[in-house]
Amino acid sequence: MKSKELHITKPDLEELTDEGTGEGRFLVLHNDDFHTFDFVIESLVEICNMDIIQAEQCTYLVHYKGKCDIKKGSFEFLKPFKNGLIEKGLNATID
Repeated sequence: MKSKELHITKPDLEELTDEGTGEGRFLVLHNDDFHTFDFVIESLVEICNMDIIQAEQCTYLVHYKGKCDIKKGSFEFLKPFKNGLIEKGLNATID
């Protein structure tokens, strides 16, 4: 019996880094002590295309640690996600 090879596609380095700097940026969600867990979870699912479990884990990290890295990529890739979270009233930055 022949075994099948798994082909794992890695993201293109250019998609994850800022051009010329070679550094990846992070979309960071910060705690605001205002929004409910459910609202933050729903926002992460809607805006950042997270599954429920991942959104719940990020929400707990934000609550207990004060912030959480949501996504990694170039500034231009992360900007629409940041803007979407801010439009929902959440505190997000690109670091």
